[in-house]
Amino acid sequence: MTQLNELTLAEARDGLKAKDFSARELTEAHIAALEKARVLNAYLLETPDRALKMAEVSDAKIAAGEARPLEGLPLGIKDLFCTHGVVTTAGSKILEGFEPHYESAVTHNLWRDGAVMLGKLNLDEFAMGSSNETSAYGTVVSPWRRAGSEAPLVPGGSSGGSAAAVAARLCLGATATDTGGSIRQPAAFTGTVGIKPTYGRCSRWGTVAFASSLDQAGPIARTVRDCAILLGSMAGPDARDTTCADLPVPDFEAALGRGVKGLTIGIPKEYRVEGMPAEIQRLWDQGAAWLREAGAEIREISLPHTRYALPAYYIVAPAEASSNLARYDGVRYGLRVPGRDIVGMYENTRAAGFGREVKRRIMIGTYVLSAGYYDAYYVRAQKIRTLIKRDFEAAYAAGVDAILTPATPSAAFGVGEKASADPVEMYLNDVFTVTVNMAGLPGIAVPAGLDAQGLPLGLQLIGRPFDEETLFAAAQAIEDAAGRMSLPKAWWA
Repeated sequence: MTQLNELTLAEARDGLKAKDFSARELTEAHIAALEKARVLNAYLLETPDRALKMAEVSDAKIAAGEARPLEGLPLGIKDLFCTHGVVTTAGSKILEGFEPHYESAVTHNLWRDGAVMLGKLNLDEFAMGSSNETSAYGTVVSPWRRAGSEAPLVPGGSSGGSAAAVAARLCLGATATDTGGSIRQPAAFTGTVGIKPTYGRCSRWGTVAFASSLDQAGPIARTVRDCAILLGSMAGPDARDTTCADLPVPDFEAALGRGVKGLTIGIPKEYRVEGMPAEIQRLWDQGAAWLREAGAEIREISLPHTRYALPAYYIVAPAEASSNLARYDGVRYGLRVPGRDIVGMYENTRAAGFGREVKRRIMIGTYVLSAGYYDAYYVRAQKIRTLIKRDFEAAYAAGVDAILTPATPSAAFGVGEKASADPVEMYLNDVFTVTVNMAGLPGIAVPAGLDAQGLPLGLQLIGRPFDEETLFAAAQAIEDAAGRMSLPKAWWA
Protein backbone atom coordinates (compact mmCIF):
# COMPACT_ATOMS: atom_id res chain seq x y z
CA MET A 1 0.00 0.00 0.00
CA THR A 2 1.20 3.52 -0.80
CA GLN A 3 2.42 5.40 2.29
CA LEU A 4 -0.38 7.76 3.33
CA ASN A 5 1.85 10.85 3.12
CA GLU A 6 2.70 9.93 -0.49
CA LEU A 7 -0.91 10.44 -1.61
CA THR A 8 -2.00 13.55 -3.43
CA LEU A 9 -4.60 15.66 -1.68
CA ALA A 10 -7.31 14.46 -4.08
CA GLU A 11 -6.31 10.81 -3.52
CA ALA A 12 -6.38 11.31 0.26
CA ARG A 13 -9.80 12.96 0.04
CA ASP A 14 -11.15 10.02 -1.95
CA GLY A 15 -9.55 7.51 0.43
CA LEU A 16 -11.14 9.16 3.45
CA LYS A 17 -14.50 9.22 1.69
CA ALA A 18 -14.17 5.50 0.92
CA LYS A 19 -13.04 4.88 4.54
CA ASP A 20 -9.84 3.18 3.36
CA PHE A 21 -8.13 4.88 6.32
CA SER A 22 -9.06 7.40 9.00
CA ALA A 23 -8.22 11.09 9.28
CA ARG A 24 -6.23 10.23 12.40
CA GLU A 25 -4.15 7.64 10.51
CA LEU A 26 -3.55 10.13 7.69
CA THR A 27 -2.50 12.80 10.17
CA GLU A 28 -0.25 10.44 12.11
CA ALA A 29 1.54 9.48 8.89
CA HIS A 30 2.32 13.14 8.19
CA ILE A 31 3.40 13.84 11.76
CA ALA A 32 5.83 10.90 11.55
CA ALA A 33 7.15 12.16 8.20
CA LEU A 34 7.81 15.71 9.38
CA GLU A 35 9.51 14.47 12.56
CA LYS A 36 12.02 12.63 10.35
CA ALA A 37 12.57 15.66 8.10
CA ARG A 38 13.59 18.36 10.58
CA VAL A 39 16.93 18.70 8.80
CA LEU A 40 14.98 20.46 6.02
CA ASN A 41 13.85 23.16 8.50
CA ALA A 42 10.55 23.48 6.62
CA TYR A 43 8.43 23.81 9.78
CA LEU A 44 9.01 26.58 12.30
CA LEU A 45 6.43 25.11 14.64
CA GLU A 46 4.84 21.66 14.69
CA THR A 47 1.34 21.34 16.20
CA PRO A 48 0.79 17.56 16.47
CA ASP A 49 -1.63 17.69 19.42
CA ARG A 50 -3.87 20.21 17.67
CA ALA A 51 -3.64 18.22 14.43
CA LEU A 52 -4.77 14.98 16.10
CA LYS A 53 -7.70 16.74 17.80
CA MET A 54 -8.79 18.22 14.47
CA ALA A 55 -8.43 14.78 12.85
CA GLU A 56 -10.66 13.20 15.50
CA VAL A 57 -13.34 15.81 14.79
CA SER A 58 -13.01 14.99 11.09
CA ASP A 59 -13.40 11.26 11.72
CA ALA A 60 -16.59 11.96 13.66
CA LYS A 61 -17.91 14.13 10.81
CA ILE A 62 -17.10 11.43 8.24
CA ALA A 63 -18.76 8.75 10.36
CA ALA A 64 -21.88 10.89 10.65
CA GLY A 65 -22.01 11.50 6.90
CA GLU A 66 -21.31 15.22 7.40
CA ALA A 67 -17.91 15.46 5.69
CA ARG A 68 -16.86 18.95 4.58
CA PRO A 69 -14.84 19.72 1.40
CA LEU A 70 -11.40 19.33 3.02
CA GLU A 71 -12.41 16.95 5.79
CA GLY A 72 -9.40 15.44 7.56
CA LEU A 73 -6.76 16.66 5.07
CA PRO A 74 -3.48 17.69 6.79
CA LEU A 75 -2.02 21.00 5.63
CA GLY A 76 0.98 23.19 6.44
CA ILE A 77 0.44 26.92 7.06
CA LYS A 78 2.98 29.54 6.02
CA ASP A 79 3.91 31.48 9.14
CA LEU A 80 2.60 34.69 7.61
CA PHE A 81 -1.02 33.69 8.32
CA CYS A 82 -2.19 34.54 11.83
CA THR A 83 -3.48 31.47 13.66
CA HIS A 84 -5.51 31.89 16.83
CA GLY A 85 -3.47 30.89 19.88
CA VAL A 86 -0.57 29.58 17.77
CA VAL A 87 2.67 31.57 17.53
CA THR A 88 2.96 33.58 14.30
CA THR A 89 6.39 35.11 13.59
CA ALA A 90 6.54 35.98 9.86
CA GLY A 91 10.03 34.46 10.07
CA SER A 92 11.24 37.45 12.12
CA LYS A 93 12.73 37.87 15.59
CA ILE A 94 10.63 41.01 16.02
CA LEU A 95 7.47 38.84 16.28
CA GLU A 96 9.03 36.07 18.36
CA GLY A 97 6.44 34.64 20.73
CA PHE A 98 3.49 36.58 19.22
CA GLU A 99 0.23 34.64 19.64
CA PRO A 100 -2.67 36.18 17.70
CA HIS A 101 -6.10 36.30 19.33
CA TYR A 102 -7.74 35.93 15.92
CA GLU A 103 -7.61 33.71 12.83
CA SER A 104 -6.69 34.90 9.34
CA ALA A 105 -9.50 34.78 6.81
CA VAL A 106 -7.70 32.17 4.68
CA THR A 107 -6.98 29.74 7.52
CA HIS A 108 -10.48 30.28 8.95
CA ASN A 109 -11.88 29.15 5.60
CA LEU A 110 -9.68 26.06 5.60
CA TRP A 111 -10.71 25.03 9.14
CA ARG A 112 -14.36 25.74 8.25
CA ASP A 113 -13.98 23.19 5.45
CA GLY A 114 -12.45 20.54 7.72
CA ALA A 115 -8.70 20.81 7.05
CA VAL A 116 -6.15 19.78 9.69
CA MET A 117 -3.22 22.00 10.73
CA LEU A 118 0.14 20.24 11.02
CA GLY A 119 2.09 23.37 11.92
CA LYS A 120 3.57 26.69 10.76
CA LEU A 121 5.98 26.75 7.82
CA ASN A 122 9.25 28.62 7.45
CA LEU A 123 9.61 31.60 5.11
CA ASP A 124 11.89 34.47 4.21
CA GLU A 125 11.55 37.15 6.90
CA PHE A 126 8.34 39.10 6.27
CA ALA A 127 8.20 37.30 2.90
CA MET A 128 11.18 39.32 1.65
CA GLY A 129 13.44 36.98 -0.30
CA SER A 130 13.73 34.54 -3.18
CA SER A 131 15.56 31.67 -1.50
CA ASN A 132 14.28 31.27 2.09
CA GLU A 133 17.72 32.28 3.38
CA THR A 134 16.55 35.47 5.14
CA SER A 135 14.42 33.71 7.78
CA ALA A 136 15.48 34.58 11.33
CA TYR A 137 15.05 30.88 12.13
CA GLY A 138 17.43 29.45 9.56
CA THR A 139 17.47 28.48 5.91
CA VAL A 140 15.04 25.93 4.50
CA VAL A 141 16.80 23.14 2.61
CA SER A 142 15.20 21.81 -0.56
CA PRO A 143 14.42 18.08 -0.66
CA TRP A 144 15.99 18.11 -4.15
CA ARG A 145 19.69 17.64 -4.87
CA ARG A 146 21.73 17.93 -8.03
CA ALA A 147 22.60 14.60 -9.62
CA GLY A 148 25.74 13.24 -7.97
CA SER A 149 25.92 16.00 -5.38
CA GLU A 150 24.95 16.35 -1.74
CA ALA A 151 25.29 20.15 -1.70
CA PRO A 152 22.17 21.73 -0.17
CA LEU A 153 19.88 23.68 -2.50
CA VAL A 154 17.42 26.47 -1.76
CA PRO A 155 13.69 25.76 -2.20
CA GLY A 156 13.03 29.28 -3.49
CA GLY A 157 11.21 31.99 -1.59
CA SER A 158 9.58 33.50 0.15
CA SER A 159 7.26 30.46 0.48
CA GLY A 160 10.22 28.09 0.69
CA GLY A 161 8.93 26.19 3.71
CA SER A 162 5.60 25.63 1.96
CA ALA A 163 7.20 24.35 -1.25
CA ALA A 164 9.77 22.17 0.54
CA ALA A 165 7.14 20.62 2.82
CA VAL A 166 4.87 19.76 -0.12
CA ALA A 167 7.74 18.33 -2.20
CA ALA A 168 9.03 16.30 0.77
CA ARG A 169 5.52 14.91 1.45
CA LEU A 170 5.34 16.61 4.87
CA CYS A 171 1.79 17.86 4.16
CA LEU A 172 -0.81 17.33 1.44
CA GLY A 173 -0.75 21.01 0.54
CA ALA A 174 0.26 24.34 1.99
CA THR A 175 -0.82 27.94 2.15
CA ALA A 176 1.57 30.45 0.63
CA THR A 177 1.68 34.11 -0.38
CA ASP A 178 2.94 35.83 -3.52
CA THR A 179 4.08 39.46 -3.67
CA GLY A 180 6.46 39.20 -6.63
CA GLY A 181 6.66 35.47 -7.32
CA SER A 182 6.80 33.93 -3.84
CA ILE A 183 4.39 31.11 -4.74
CA ARG A 184 5.38 30.46 -8.34
CA GLN A 185 9.19 30.58 -8.02
CA PRO A 186 9.48 28.09 -5.10
CA ALA A 187 6.90 25.85 -6.78
CA ALA A 188 9.05 25.80 -9.92
CA PHE A 189 12.20 25.11 -7.88
CA THR A 190 10.65 22.12 -6.09
CA GLY A 191 8.60 20.40 -8.79
CA THR A 192 5.29 21.40 -7.24
CA VAL A 193 2.29 23.42 -8.48
CA GLY A 194 1.56 26.89 -7.14
CA ILE A 195 -1.06 29.45 -8.11
CA LYS A 196 -1.07 33.14 -7.31
CA PRO A 197 -4.74 34.05 -7.81
CA THR A 198 -6.07 37.40 -9.01
CA TYR A 199 -5.48 40.22 -6.53
CA GLY A 200 -8.62 40.25 -4.40
CA ARG A 201 -9.59 36.61 -4.91
CA CYS A 202 -8.40 35.71 -1.37
CA SER A 203 -8.81 37.96 1.63
CA ARG A 204 -5.62 39.48 3.07
CA TRP A 205 -7.26 39.90 6.51
CA GLY A 206 -5.07 38.42 9.22
CA THR A 207 -2.11 37.87 6.88
CA VAL A 208 1.02 39.75 7.91
CA ALA A 209 1.51 42.49 5.30
CA PHE A 210 4.57 43.03 3.13
CA ALA A 211 3.32 45.19 0.23
CA SER A 212 -0.44 45.59 0.50
CA SER A 213 -1.20 46.32 -3.16
CA LEU A 214 0.79 43.29 -4.31
CA ASP A 215 0.31 40.56 -1.64
CA GLN A 216 -2.01 37.68 -2.45
CA ALA A 217 -2.52 34.29 -0.82
CA GLY A 218 -2.63 31.03 -2.74
CA PRO A 219 -1.86 27.32 -2.42
CA ILE A 220 1.13 25.13 -3.21
CA ALA A 221 0.37 21.44 -3.80
CA ARG A 222 1.65 18.45 -5.76
CA THR A 223 -0.84 18.55 -8.64
CA VAL A 224 -2.98 21.05 -10.52
CA ARG A 225 -6.10 19.34 -9.16
CA ASP A 226 -4.88 19.67 -5.58
CA CYS A 227 -4.27 23.41 -6.09
CA ALA A 228 -7.77 23.83 -7.54
CA ILE A 229 -9.31 22.07 -4.53
CA LEU A 230 -7.38 24.21 -2.03
CA LEU A 231 -8.01 27.53 -3.77
CA GLY A 232 -11.74 26.75 -3.77
CA SER A 233 -11.64 26.82 0.03
CA MET A 234 -9.10 29.61 0.54
CA ALA A 235 -10.88 32.13 -1.70
CA GLY A 236 -14.05 34.09 -1.10
CA PRO A 237 -15.47 37.51 -0.24
CA ASP A 238 -14.55 39.16 3.07
CA ALA A 239 -15.97 42.49 4.21
CA ARG A 240 -12.98 42.99 6.53
CA ASP A 241 -10.65 43.38 3.53
CA THR A 242 -11.81 46.21 1.28
CA THR A 243 -9.58 44.95 -1.55
CA CYS A 244 -11.19 41.50 -1.49
CA ALA A 245 -13.54 40.97 -4.43
CA ASP A 246 -17.20 40.41 -3.65
CA LEU A 247 -17.47 37.58 -6.17
CA PRO A 248 -18.64 33.98 -5.87
CA VAL A 249 -15.92 31.32 -5.89
CA PRO A 250 -16.13 29.14 -9.04
CA ASP A 251 -15.78 25.37 -8.99
CA PHE A 252 -12.10 25.39 -9.93
CA GLU A 253 -11.85 21.60 -9.87
CA ALA A 254 -14.63 21.28 -12.45
CA ALA A 255 -12.65 23.54 -14.81
CA LEU A 256 -9.80 21.02 -15.06
CA GLY A 257 -11.64 18.96 -17.66
CA ARG A 258 -12.33 21.85 -20.01
CA GLY A 259 -9.20 21.36 -22.08
CA VAL A 260 -7.59 24.09 -24.19
CA LYS A 261 -9.19 23.45 -27.56
CA GLY A 262 -10.11 26.79 -29.08
CA LEU A 263 -8.01 28.84 -26.65
CA THR A 264 -5.38 31.30 -27.83
CA ILE A 265 -2.14 31.22 -25.85
CA GLY A 266 0.19 34.22 -26.11
CA ILE A 267 3.99 33.94 -26.15
CA PRO A 268 5.48 37.33 -25.13
CA LYS A 269 8.64 38.07 -27.10
CA GLU A 270 9.94 40.37 -24.33
CA TYR A 271 10.36 37.37 -21.99
CA ARG A 272 13.20 36.07 -24.18
CA VAL A 273 15.69 37.83 -21.96
CA GLU A 274 19.38 38.14 -22.75
CA GLY A 275 21.39 35.26 -21.35
CA MET A 276 18.42 32.92 -20.95
CA PRO A 277 19.75 29.36 -20.61
CA ALA A 278 19.09 27.15 -23.64
CA GLU A 279 17.27 24.58 -21.48
CA ILE A 280 14.78 27.22 -20.33
CA GLN A 281 14.10 28.20 -23.95
CA ARG A 282 13.65 24.53 -24.93
CA LEU A 283 11.23 23.99 -22.05
CA TRP A 284 9.23 27.06 -23.11
CA ASP A 285 9.08 25.82 -26.72
CA GLN A 286 8.03 22.38 -25.47
CA GLY A 287 5.23 23.90 -23.37
CA ALA A 288 3.91 25.77 -26.40
CA ALA A 289 4.04 22.57 -28.45
CA TRP A 290 2.10 20.64 -25.78
CA LEU A 291 -0.65 23.26 -25.73
CA ARG A 292 -0.78 23.37 -29.54
CA GLU A 293 -1.11 19.57 -29.68
CA ALA A 294 -3.95 19.81 -27.13
CA GLY A 295 -5.85 22.14 -29.48
CA ALA A 296 -4.76 25.66 -28.53
CA GLU A 297 -3.62 28.32 -30.97
CA ILE A 298 -0.16 29.73 -30.16
CA ARG A 299 0.41 33.39 -30.99
CA GLU A 300 3.42 35.65 -30.39
CA ILE A 301 2.49 38.83 -28.54
CA SER A 302 4.22 41.93 -27.27
CA LEU A 303 4.24 43.23 -23.70
CA PRO A 304 6.50 46.23 -24.37
CA HIS A 305 6.86 47.55 -20.82
CA THR A 306 8.05 44.23 -19.38
CA ARG A 307 11.67 45.43 -19.10
CA TYR A 308 10.62 48.14 -16.64
CA ALA A 309 8.69 45.75 -14.36
CA LEU A 310 11.54 44.59 -12.13
CA PRO A 311 12.95 48.04 -11.28
CA ALA A 312 9.43 49.43 -10.78
CA TYR A 313 8.54 46.51 -8.51
CA TYR A 314 11.63 47.07 -6.38
CA ILE A 315 10.46 50.63 -5.79
CA VAL A 316 6.77 49.95 -5.11
CA ALA A 317 7.26 46.88 -2.88
CA PRO A 318 9.90 48.38 -0.53
CA ALA A 319 7.90 51.63 -0.31
CA GLU A 320 4.83 49.75 0.90
CA ALA A 321 6.98 47.58 3.17
CA SER A 322 8.53 50.60 4.88
CA SER A 323 5.02 51.85 5.65
CA ASN A 324 3.63 48.47 6.77
CA LEU A 325 6.59 47.57 8.96
CA ALA A 326 6.48 50.86 10.86
CA ARG A 327 3.99 49.18 13.22
CA TYR A 328 6.70 46.95 14.69
CA ASP A 329 8.07 49.24 17.37
CA GLY A 330 8.18 47.20 20.58
CA VAL A 331 5.14 48.90 22.09
CA ARG A 332 2.20 46.58 21.45
CA TYR A 333 3.49 43.09 20.61
CA GLY A 334 6.57 41.06 19.84
CA LEU A 335 10.13 41.95 20.73
CA ARG A 336 10.93 44.93 22.98
CA VAL A 337 14.50 46.13 23.58
CA PRO A 338 14.65 48.90 26.23
CA GLY A 339 16.30 52.24 25.48
CA ARG A 340 17.03 55.52 27.29
CA ASP A 341 13.68 56.87 26.08
CA ILE A 342 10.84 55.77 23.79
CA VAL A 343 12.75 56.74 20.65
CA GLY A 344 15.70 54.70 21.88
CA MET A 345 13.38 51.75 22.47
CA TYR A 346 12.04 52.04 18.91
CA GLU A 347 15.54 52.14 17.48
CA ASN A 348 16.91 49.30 19.62
CA THR A 349 13.89 47.07 19.00
CA ARG A 350 13.95 47.51 15.24
CA ALA A 351 17.75 47.14 15.06
CA ALA A 352 17.63 43.86 16.99
CA GLY A 353 14.35 42.53 15.55
CA PHE A 354 14.73 43.05 11.82
CA GLY A 355 17.18 41.09 9.66
CA ARG A 356 19.54 42.50 7.06
CA GLU A 357 17.29 42.09 4.00
CA VAL A 358 14.26 43.60 5.76
CA LYS A 359 16.33 46.57 6.90
CA ARG A 360 17.63 47.02 3.34
CA ARG A 361 14.10 47.14 1.91
CA ILE A 362 12.80 49.46 4.65
CA MET A 363 15.64 51.87 3.90
CA ILE A 364 15.03 51.74 0.14
CA GLY A 365 11.30 52.25 0.69
CA THR A 366 11.77 55.14 3.09
CA TYR A 367 14.15 56.78 0.64
CA VAL A 368 11.83 56.58 -2.38
CA LEU A 369 8.94 57.98 -0.31
CA SER A 370 10.95 60.85 1.13
CA ALA A 371 10.49 64.51 0.19
CA GLY A 372 12.30 65.31 -3.04
CA TYR A 373 12.37 61.71 -4.24
CA TYR A 374 8.69 60.67 -4.07
CA ASP A 375 7.85 62.01 -7.56
CA ALA A 376 11.12 60.86 -9.12
CA TYR A 377 10.80 57.28 -7.91
CA TYR A 378 7.51 56.16 -6.38
CA VAL A 379 5.12 58.14 -8.60
CA ARG A 380 7.06 57.17 -11.71
CA ALA A 381 7.04 53.50 -10.70
CA GLN A 382 3.26 53.61 -10.24
CA LYS A 383 2.89 55.10 -13.73
CA ILE A 384 4.98 52.25 -15.16
CA ARG A 385 2.76 49.83 -13.25
CA THR A 386 -0.25 51.26 -15.08
CA LEU A 387 1.50 50.78 -18.43
CA ILE A 388 2.34 47.16 -17.58
CA LYS A 389 -1.31 46.52 -16.75
CA ARG A 390 -2.36 48.11 -20.06
CA ASP A 391 0.01 45.81 -21.97
CA PHE A 392 -1.82 42.78 -20.59
CA GLU A 393 -5.23 44.35 -21.19
CA ALA A 394 -4.32 44.97 -24.84
CA ALA A 395 -3.22 41.35 -25.29
CA TYR A 396 -6.43 39.99 -23.78
CA ALA A 397 -8.55 42.44 -25.78
CA ALA A 398 -6.87 41.09 -28.94
CA GLY A 399 -8.22 37.62 -28.17
CA VAL A 400 -5.48 36.02 -26.06
CA ASP A 401 -6.92 33.75 -23.34
CA ALA A 402 -3.72 33.07 -21.40
CA ILE A 403 0.01 33.75 -21.66
CA LEU A 404 2.78 31.15 -21.43
CA THR A 405 6.24 32.02 -20.05
CA PRO A 406 9.03 30.34 -18.11
CA ALA A 407 8.49 30.44 -14.34
CA THR A 408 12.12 31.09 -13.42
CA PRO A 409 15.35 31.95 -15.27
CA SER A 410 17.07 28.81 -13.92
CA ALA A 411 16.64 25.77 -11.71
CA ALA A 412 17.27 25.98 -7.97
CA PHE A 413 20.68 27.24 -6.87
CA GLY A 414 22.80 26.24 -3.91
CA VAL A 415 22.45 27.54 -0.37
CA GLY A 416 24.79 30.52 -0.02
CA GLU A 417 25.48 30.83 -3.76
CA LYS A 418 23.65 34.13 -4.20
CA ALA A 419 22.66 35.38 -0.75
CA SER A 420 26.09 36.84 0.01
CA ALA A 421 26.57 38.33 -3.45
CA ASP A 422 25.07 41.49 -4.92
CA PRO A 423 21.39 41.47 -3.80
CA VAL A 424 20.39 42.56 -7.30
CA GLU A 425 21.46 39.11 -8.56
CA MET A 426 18.93 37.58 -6.15
CA TYR A 427 16.23 40.05 -7.21
CA LEU A 428 16.66 38.94 -10.85
CA ASN A 429 15.05 35.61 -9.89
CA ASP A 430 11.74 37.46 -10.03
CA VAL A 431 12.16 38.61 -13.64
CA PHE A 432 9.33 36.42 -15.02
CA THR A 433 6.95 36.74 -12.08
CA VAL A 434 6.72 40.38 -10.89
CA THR A 435 4.64 41.58 -13.86
CA VAL A 436 1.74 39.42 -12.67
CA ASN A 437 1.69 41.11 -9.26
CA MET A 438 2.13 44.59 -10.72
CA ALA A 439 -0.94 43.99 -12.92
CA GLY A 440 -2.95 42.10 -10.27
CA LEU A 441 -3.38 39.06 -12.52
CA PRO A 442 -3.54 35.32 -11.75
CA GLY A 443 -0.49 33.19 -12.51
CA ILE A 444 0.23 29.49 -12.05
CA ALA A 445 3.54 27.58 -12.09
CA VAL A 446 3.49 23.97 -13.30
CA PRO A 447 6.42 21.52 -13.30
CA ALA A 448 7.33 20.65 -16.86
CA GLY A 449 10.67 18.86 -16.84
CA LEU A 450 14.17 18.54 -15.41
CA ASP A 451 17.39 20.38 -16.19
CA ALA A 452 20.69 18.71 -17.06
CA GLN A 453 21.44 18.25 -13.34
CA GLY A 454 18.13 16.54 -12.63
CA LEU A 455 16.42 19.55 -11.02
CA PRO A 456 12.82 20.64 -11.69
CA LEU A 457 11.94 23.40 -14.14
CA GLY A 458 8.54 25.06 -14.32
CA LEU A 459 6.35 26.89 -16.82
CA GLN A 460 4.10 29.80 -15.93
CA LEU A 461 0.64 30.60 -17.26
CA ILE A 462 -0.79 34.10 -16.80
CA GLY A 463 -4.53 34.66 -17.07
CA ARG A 464 -7.20 37.31 -17.31
CA PRO A 465 -8.41 38.87 -14.04
CA PHE A 466 -10.62 36.41 -12.10
CA ASP A 467 -10.25 33.76 -14.80
CA GLU A 468 -8.34 31.19 -12.78
CA GLU A 469 -10.55 28.52 -14.37
CA THR A 470 -8.83 28.93 -17.77
CA LEU A 471 -5.43 28.77 -16.04
CA PHE A 472 -6.35 25.53 -14.31
CA ALA A 473 -7.55 24.03 -17.60
CA ALA A 474 -4.35 25.01 -19.43
CA ALA A 475 -2.14 23.94 -16.51
CA GLN A 476 -3.88 20.54 -16.49
CA ALA A 477 -3.06 20.18 -20.19
CA ILE A 478 0.63 20.82 -19.44
CA GLU A 479 0.61 18.42 -16.49
CA ASP A 480 -1.04 15.73 -18.64
CA ALA A 481 1.57 16.17 -21.37
CA ALA A 482 4.62 16.44 -19.10
CA GLY A 483 3.51 13.76 -16.68
CA ARG A 484 3.28 14.22 -12.94
CA MET A 485 6.64 15.17 -11.45
CA SER A 486 8.38 12.33 -9.60
CA LEU A 487 9.45 13.85 -6.29
CA PRO A 488 12.85 13.12 -4.72
CA LYS A 489 13.51 10.12 -2.51
CA ALA A 490 13.63 10.85 1.23
CA TRP A 491 17.43 11.09 1.70
CA TRP A 492 16.76 12.96 4.95
CA ALA A 493 14.79 10.18 6.68
